[in-house]
Amino acid sequence: SGEVEVPRSVTAVLGQDVVLPCRYRAQEQEEVVQVTWLKRVPGGQSAKVAVLDRWHGEHVQEPYGGRVLRHAGAAALEDSGIVLRN
Repeated sequence: SGEVEVPRSVTAVLGQDVVLPCRYRAQEQEEVVQVTWLKRVPGGQSAKVAVLDRWHGEHVQEPYGGRVLRHAGAAALEDSGIVLRN
């Protein structure tokens, strides 16, 4: 399988947008069709934030609507960074 590339840390400034980059280096014959972003919540569980799907588009969960966007310029799902607004 391929390899997911994310930065070790991301710096955010309160009140400004921040980009959370995520890139998948696919192996030959692999194709990315869906990416799911999760947020860790207290208790060790995860909450779904957004799903990026090749055929069904983008779906952002209600609590994050208008605040989570796909990073501009990311044409293929191999580059599935998101922007957290404000």
